[in-house]
Amino acid sequence: MVERIGHLLLIIMFFIQVRFSTAQNSDFTYMRALKDEWDNTPPSWEGSSDPCNGWEGIRCTNGRVTSITLASMNLNGGLGGDIAQLTELQILDLSYNKGLTGSLTPAIGNLKKLTNLILVSCGFSGPLPDSLGSLDSLIYMSLNSNGFTGPIPRSIGNLENLYWLDLADNRLSGSIPVSSGSTPGLDMLLHAKHFHFGRNMLTGSIPERLFNSNMTLIHLLFENNQLSGPIPSTLGLVKSLEVVRLDRNSLTGNVPPSINNLTGVFEMFLSNNQLTGRVPNLSGLSVLNYLDLSNNTFDPSPVPSWFSTLQSLTTLKMSSTSLEGQLPAALFSIPQLQNVDISNNALNGTLNIGTTPSNQLQQVNLQNNQIADFTQRSQTNGIEIILVGNPICTESGVTDSFCSLPTNTNNSYLTPPNNCVPTSCSSPQVSSPNCRCSFPYTGNLFFRAPSFSDLGNSTIYDSLRNSMIRSFSLSQLPVDSISVSNPFKNVDDYLVIKLQIFPSGEERFNRTGILGLGFSLSNQTYKPPPAFGTYFFIGENYDFLLGGSGAGHKSSNTGAIVGAVVGGCVLVVLLILAGMYAFRQKGRAERANQESSPFALWDVNNGSGAVPQLKGAKAFSYEELSKYTNNFSESNNIGTGGYGMVYKGSLPNGQLIAIKRAKQGSTQGGLEFKTEIELLSRVHHRNLVSLVGFCFDQGEQMLVYEYIVNGTVKDSLSGRSGIRLDWMRRLRIALGAAKGLQYLHDLADPPIIHRDVKTNNILLDERLVAKVADFGLSKSLGDANRTHVTTQVKGTMGYMDPEYYMTQQLTEKSDVYSFGVVLLELITARNPIEKGKYIVREVKQTMDKSKELYNLHDVLDPIIGLTTQLKGLERFVDLSLKCVEETGDQRPTMSDVVKEIEGIMELNGLNPNAESAANSAGDFTTRGSEHPYTNDSLFAYSGDHFPTKLDPK
Repeated sequence: MVERIGHLLLIIMFFIQVRFSTAQNSDFTYMRALKDEWDNTPPSWEGSSDPCNGWEGIRCTNGRVTSITLASMNLNGGLGGDIAQLTELQILDLSYNKGLTGSLTPAIGNLKKLTNLILVSCGFSGPLPDSLGSLDSLIYMSLNSNGFTGPIPRSIGNLENLYWLDLADNRLSGSIPVSSGSTPGLDMLLHAKHFHFGRNMLTGSIPERLFNSNMTLIHLLFENNQLSGPIPSTLGLVKSLEVVRLDRNSLTGNVPPSINNLTGVFEMFLSNNQLTGRVPNLSGLSVLNYLDLSNNTFDPSPVPSWFSTLQSLTTLKMSSTSLEGQLPAALFSIPQLQNVDISNNALNGTLNIGTTPSNQLQQVNLQNNQIADFTQRSQTNGIEIILVGNPICTESGVTDSFCSLPTNTNNSYLTPPNNCVPTSCSSPQVSSPNCRCSFPYTGNLFFRAPSFSDLGNSTIYDSLRNSMIRSFSLSQLPVDSISVSNPFKNVDDYLVIKLQIFPSGEERFNRTGILGLGFSLSNQTYKPPPAFGTYFFIGENYDFLLGGSGAGHKSSNTGAIVGAVVGGCVLVVLLILAGMYAFRQKGRAERANQESSPFALWDVNNGSGAVPQLKGAKAFSYEELSKYTNNFSESNNIGTGGYGMVYKGSLPNGQLIAIKRAKQGSTQGGLEFKTEIELLSRVHHRNLVSLVGFCFDQGEQMLVYEYIVNGTVKDSLSGRSGIRLDWMRRLRIALGAAKGLQYLHDLADPPIIHRDVKTNNILLDERLVAKVADFGLSKSLGDANRTHVTTQVKGTMGYMDPEYYMTQQLTEKSDVYSFGVVLLELITARNPIEKGKYIVREVKQTMDKSKELYNLHDVLDPIIGLTTQLKGLERFVDLSLKCVEETGDQRPTMSDVVKEIEGIMELNGLNPNAESAANSAGDFTTRGSEHPYTNDSLFAYSGDHFPTKLDPK
């Protein structure tokens, strides 16, 4: 009995180990997929296949990836569904990578353990997916400074652990969502401290239901939107608030009296709205530092007496608020007062700033009022008084400075040297405060609600710099010194400061240092002094290139050694000359041999098969392709993957080409190299990508293709390419791809099975003509067996024919199955396998043939129905499901598929023989750019990925 229990425990432990090992290997696979999807990943990612072993920016626990922090790495590409497979991921920070574009994948909702989602100042766009509401563990969500559009997802209200919600500086629209019945809303975020929604296009009123007494908000930032209606009285229930910004909207009505209950508020901005009624009584806000009620339509009213009771006030802005009467002198004696702006009102009488005004008072702006006199005309004690546009300045002969607009508004500041003489550095190096030349990490700090207005106060900037150095030191970041400079207020009334962080011990930061600094600022790990308030940082790309330095030359001071060296050199020169002559003669013979046979150096023993047999493909020399790509310059690099690099080039006749260049000395992909050039050299069809030529020279393996400008169908379906595919265009794409496969099956001799049909391997040219690509896995049906070929199973999960998978017998019907999945992807825009759900099964389970559109409304991509009626959709679905039948003999041929799609097109009034998909729905302006190739596209021999780099225009 004991022995049986022991065996059982061993079996259980074995299965646990197998499951753990499988999950670990999956993480490695998906991390490598991410690497292939991005350009400019850290070099350390190339040195190891194990992301948990030395990959910068990656942290693992027990072999599982738990953290990805890659701020300011100049990454380019997208964020595809692969990220969702890293199910142990807790932190994802890709901030300050403007080259990361496309939409935020809905699959991100699968990351149930994610606590920090930080994508500050990237290039992402499109709607925020509802699946964000599935991130149950999320604490920080910072998606600010991107190009996200559409509404704020209601589902975010489900994130009961959320502390920080920053969606500012996007293009979000619609109303602020609140809960209703079982529908969630933002009012459910009782533990959230930060609502940062400024600089969007939100509309509608601020819902009364948004606020309740159980909320713990401290920052409410709704500035610069298009909100209308009254300020809800329920705002006064959130007594934890410290910063309120509702400025630059279209709010109307009276300010509710309940706002006076917000006794903990330090900064309040209600300016630039259409608020009416009397100026609100804010006497209860006893700790208020900064008050801005400017540019509203309040009723004419005397200057409130409670102004003078706010003894913490530094800034009072009441321009254009219909104030009248005389200013009380007590106002100017508030101890910390720095700036008063009550311009463009109806103030009158005599201005008296008192005998003991605040020693911090910098400016009093009272222009365009009715002030007739000024008690302290000659005793302003350095305070800048502005009375332009008042009766006092219309008197003849008045020459007082307060009757002229200030000419010096320069509040420039630069951290001074630390008791040293600044060094003259060669550009782009900068002299640090410690007078050392180095390459600083640079960016801008944006403070959304500072409590001060004196921008020339060096003490406040010293406190910022010192607190930052302490924070970085505690985090063990390699920082030598910090410089802050050029403070100014932008149009949103944010305080903007240029930040330079200098490295310690070296002239440059390494990647680990930049990753640490970027995360400290993006994740709000660094906390500024209270006077600065909430902030965000926009970092710049960092140049990691190490500067070279020439080695010194040592000389001997003995004539004997010099003589010996000279004599030896003469002998060596003679030997070299003789060797060069022999080598040159040998080289001529080898070049002559290679010119007559480009594959003279082909190694038949390295697993790549016999020498390629080509028909008509041009053999390019290395020198030619180097010239066409400007010596393979970085600016011409349009993609990268495990196999090598892809470069854009131009032939002498002006034709654009894409060159796939294998890594030097790599044997990976040798067989695929041979397969692709053999197949593509003998097949020619408008719906197949064209091989221009190849290079097998100087140890290089390169393939030269026509340049396909608009990337993959997958890019367009995901929104990454910026091309909108309506129903008509999708029909034309389906027909084009089907015709390309039909050619391979029926007209190629011998027939060719593609073996990796998927939306990533269908490219779109400038007229959206579909071209089937990537023949690295393809197989010919030779004369010996024209029905099938038995081969090792290869392909892509989700598209793979189950019959082929089980029998290892490959037929044309295997391509038909994969194409059926492509058809379903065209109408749903979903990945074949998403959140563990298989698209084929989902469609079959959802469809109901007795209802309109087969009841598939919930699974269809809504974009295809925006402008056109979906005629023939049912026939399209029927065709798709016939293609994915379990056995090959139940599936149609590609010839049958082509005929059926042509029939559906005719039903929609389209001519199947028309030239391009661009004609399907009016004029089309191409959105492609210099970098169209995306993951698993044309050049994917061995799982290579080529991230899209779209034109920012």
